[in-house]
Amino acid sequence: MQASNNGKGTSGTIGQPITYEKIPTQIFADSKEASYAVAKEISDLIRQKQKEGKPCVLGLATGSSPKTVYAILVRMHREEGLSFKNVISFNLDEYYQMEPDSIYSYHRFMKEQLFNHVDIPKENYFLPDGTVPAAMLRDYCTSYENKINAVGGLDFQLLGIGGNGHIGFNEPGSLINSHTRLITLDHSTRAAASMEFGGLHNVPRKAITLGVAPILNARRVVLLAWGERKASVIKSAVEGPVTELNPASYLQAHADVSFVVDESAASELTRIKTPWAVDSVIWDNKMIKKAVTHLSQTLKKPILKLTDKDYNDNGMSDLLAQYGAGYEININVFNQLQHTITGWPGGKPNADDTHRPERAQPAKKRVLIFSPHPDDDIISMGGTFQRLVDQGHEVHVAYQTSGNIAVADDEALRFIDFVVDFNNGFGIDSPNASKLFQDAKDFLRHTKNSEIDTPEVRKVKGLVRRGEAKATCRFVGIPTSQAHFLDMPFYETGTVQKKPIGEEDIKIIENLIEEVKPHQIYAAGDFADPHGTHKVCWDAIEAALQRSKHKNFMKDCWVWLYRGAWAEWDIYEIEMAVPMSPDQVLKKRQGIFKHQSQKDGVVFQGEDSREFWQRAEERNRGTAQLYDSLGLAEYEAMEAFVRWKF
Repeated sequence: MQASNNGKGTSGTIGQPITYEKIPTQIFADSKEASYAVAKEISDLIRQKQKEGKPCVLGLATGSSPKTVYAILVRMHREEGLSFKNVISFNLDEYYQMEPDSIYSYHRFMKEQLFNHVDIPKENYFLPDGTVPAAMLRDYCTSYENKINAVGGLDFQLLGIGGNGHIGFNEPGSLINSHTRLITLDHSTRAAASMEFGGLHNVPRKAITLGVAPILNARRVVLLAWGERKASVIKSAVEGPVTELNPASYLQAHADVSFVVDESAASELTRIKTPWAVDSVIWDNKMIKKAVTHLSQTLKKPILKLTDKDYNDNGMSDLLAQYGAGYEININVFNQLQHTITGWPGGKPNADDTHRPERAQPAKKRVLIFSPHPDDDIISMGGTFQRLVDQGHEVHVAYQTSGNIAVADDEALRFIDFVVDFNNGFGIDSPNASKLFQDAKDFLRHTKNSEIDTPEVRKVKGLVRRGEAKATCRFVGIPTSQAHFLDMPFYETGTVQKKPIGEEDIKIIENLIEEVKPHQIYAAGDFADPHGTHKVCWDAIEAALQRSKHKNFMKDCWVWLYRGAWAEWDIYEIEMAVPMSPDQVLKKRQGIFKHQSQKDGVVFQGEDSREFWQRAEERNRGTAQLYDSLGLAEYEAMEAFVRWKF
């Protein structure tokens, strides 16, 4: 764990690091480790209050960030005797209008995540009521806040942070003295929630939220943030000015606040992004690549044109002192980047592979591409996928989940109507199939937004995605016998909220690796994916790899991580960059188009309204343009990979 000082200056005394951070920020390797630290603090507070014979008043948050904290608290209750009998809790917010038993309500979320699993008395937890009549809202909000004051105020407030900086549902524009109220949700907030609601049109436009003032009145505040998609807003809140445009920045004024983040969410902080500007660093090869590429991008100069003065003027004089002339450093970094570029992702046969990212031998490799959803293969590495097939490698694709929740109801209805018409048109009599499809059709026509799809409907939606994945495989040029549909059990809940991976999930991956015996494995490495599915899928792959690594065939297996349509690897991290011509970019787009259910009206757009093919192309072009700006060869587009080692 790293913790910042709460200094406000941008310069330090001799021997002390410069600090840009105005909020104490603790950085953990991952969200699991961070969540444990927060759960431990909460449990210690509960126990201390018990010893004092006092209630422990907690302010609680919803969303994805605190889920692991709650899971750890539940485990502490079950295994370590942590009692919640003295806990009084108040939740931050609730959608309006929202019935408490809806699958989308925060009442239900809190019961499923925490309350139903611990011994907190029912009369001791409070959540805003999303059904209060409009005429009574003002008085209700005042009374909710008065209840907090009546028990002595909040001892501890747990927060998440929105992509626009909101805390609770205090959207940008909220004032520091704002109180509990009904608020209209920002479009970006609704877009980010669209995956939970099955589309933007289902997301409520309003919510009741605890105001900024009562949040700041809590004696202790801890804010959680995970993933690179929160990195820029964390930097703004921690290092930027206090502004209503980022309500989380108001926490700079709190006497006892901590931001608890993982490494990805901290990636834009000055001490992480440019650590040499804050303190002395160890100039290993990775740090040198990071610094030189950052300097080149900042000054908008190709690497080979950087001068000693550029290094000295930008806080890198100690690098020069350690390694000599800047030009020698430039040449070294330039060559390293040059050696990442290859048109032979499976290795070039009968070629010197000393400076190539992949091995020349064996010339024909068995390749296993893991695709968390049925379209991640073509979206994230479609050009490389095609190149591997064209160059004669035996390519297998493993579709880890069915992807059924990302199929809109009208797409499923269209598919069902086709099956019925097909059977009728060819005189096919299948009573069981007809009943299954009719039941699914009836459910879809009469379902409410709050209902979970039936197993039959999920099956239909899964078949839609499976057919599209097969079409992509045929388009790229591999037989469908090399497309493996794993349907991992953790995914099949019918909701965005998934189960933790289990033994069955890991065994499915392990068995497939044993069957294919690959020389190359490609897997999704974008763990900040808004679905969360990518991270869980990788956890299962990693567990299977750890079990299999002692086997003889694994000695020849290299693992490459790709990223999806949401983000790319930082340039200094990239170890293999596969260029694409304009024609190859177009062919990749055509492959993505095979996933018709994900075009135009795709359910989970998140905050980005572009279609997946647009995001992928812009990301791939951006990577190529970055290489070009650093002074390397100019390509139309590039797909990038990082090697994962056992």
